Amino acid sequence: MSKESSPTSSNTEAAASKSLPGDPNCPICRGVGFVRRDVPIDHPDFGKVEICSCRAQEVARMAYQRVYRLSNLTAFSGMTFETFKVQGRVGLGDEQVRSLKYAFDQAQTFARTLSGWLLLTGAYGVGKTHLAAAIANFAVSMGVPTLFLTVPDLLDWLRYAYGALDEDFETRFEEIRNIALLVMDDLGTQNATPWAQEKLYQIFNHRYVNRLPTVVTTNQPLEEIEGRIQSRLRDPELVTMVKINAQDYRQPLVDTTQPRLSALPLYSRMTFGSFNMREREKLSPEERANLEKAFQLAQTFAENPRGWLVFSGTYGCGKTHLAAAIGNYQASRGQPPIFVVVPDLLDHLRSTFSPNSTVSYDEVFEEVRSARLLILDDLGTQNASPWAREKLYQIFNHRYTAELPTVITTASRLDELDPRIRSRMLDTRLCTFFGILAPAYVAPAQAKKTPRARKTD
Repeated sequence: MSKESSPTSSNTEAAASKSLPGDPNCPICRGVGFVRRDVPIDHPDFGKVEICSCRAQEVARMAYQRVYRLSNLTAFSGMTFETFKVQGRVGLGDEQVRSLKYAFDQAQTFARTLSGWLLLTGAYGVGKTHLAAAIANFAVSMGVPTLFLTVPDLLDWLRYAYGALDEDFETRFEEIRNIALLVMDDLGTQNATPWAQEKLYQIFNHRYVNRLPTVVTTNQPLEEIEGRIQSRLRDPELVTMVKINAQDYRQPLVDTTQPRLSALPLYSRMTFGSFNMREREKLSPEERANLEKAFQLAQTFAENPRGWLVFSGTYGCGKTHLAAAIGNYQASRGQPPIFVVVPDLLDHLRSTFSPNSTVSYDEVFEEVRSARLLILDDLGTQNASPWAREKLYQIFNHRYTAELPTVITTASRLDELDPRIRSRMLDTRLCTFFGILAPAYVAPAQAKKTPRARKTD
């Protein structure tokens, strides 16, 4: 084994001693901070300068600081795995908590292995950025060169390089493309100019071809991301996609900005996380698969409301819960819909004819038929007067013609509905009609206590 020896005093080593001062009491380097190994002249390490053990800890600290400065993580230093609340916030359902726990586990696994890509999706405020920053902070603590940037900042960073005196564009661009770990936050929020799209594609493609560890977060549906980038994010052999299904941590659970007709606050507990998949009930395999499909349809629609979604089925099968979950999810994204039971809607319209009404009929009617998202619960339970049928038809026809997102639940048979409304609900070009097969939910009966037999004398 070779031994460490004191360096000779040369001009080069004198310069090194200035930049790497060691412990003045160190018997090995005598305060210089570096040593040469005592090896034969033909040894490959002959003449090489190494850091003395007394200096190693300080060198490691300086290396960490250099990597940390590069990482752009100063503002995210508090976002670590230790500070992430896996249970989310008070009021989240079991499904939402499971979603957060799964995302947390996947982020930790990625941080330890730095293998492939990790794509975190979900609404604003669900924890995507915190987990991405936690990965970056962990990597930096391990000495991994890391860069954490929101996508708009990344593009601004590149634009700035065109006029920078200390660094040219190509140098900065190559640094981003080849950094050991690149974390890109908020993909989809950038200004989608042709130049921006092309630079992003070049970064994604280079890291995709070279399989470089990458973390991406987005609240955009993948369908809305540029096609070339989207195709790479969909590669299951490289990308682990994790969708966080939770509510915005920064917003109250009950949105106080609900439209005035909406009854959604009364259904605030009906979320995707609290939906009962009825695992303990004796559902048939067909009924269980059907219920899971209904849940998936509702989640997909909630993420990107388009067209119409109709749930039919018996009372108590879960139709209203899924419809309310869609509404609550949209409300958590700052876009509360109108959620109203059909008989109540008609009562609201009738009440506008009262002399004491503070709003006009036209105002309420227009608010309903033109709502960004309208959720109509219990279609078919209303009083089927000619006036009621006509008002409902006008609402349905306007939303059908304008192709406005609409969710409808009904326990009625199709042949019991107004044929004009039924024909629009059955138009598969606009509407997804799904029948829930599960029977009405029955709460588990509490075990009855058997009274003890009274002793007889």
